[in-house]
Amino acid sequence: MTKQTIARVGDWIEIHGHIQGEPPRAALVLEVLGTPGNEHYRVRWDEEHESILYPGPDAMIRPKEKGAQTKARSKSKSKT
Repeated sequence: MTKQTIARVGDWIEIHGHIQGEPPRAALVLEVLGTPGNEHYRVRWDEEHESILYPGPDAMIRPKEKGAQTKARSKSKSKT
């Protein structure tokens, strides 16, 4: 995970649990909204619903893995 402060489309945002033993939640960034310095995000949660997220200090951004799309494309091409 990283201290990156602005998420990009394809990044994941992880919210740490607020109660002892509560697992973290993860959301895939679908769209960056707002103005610079006031970003918020349209996300798809790991539970499969979408919402608008204004991340707080308990949020960590996991950047999209570089090359992940390339690997996926090469796998789909090898199947054809």
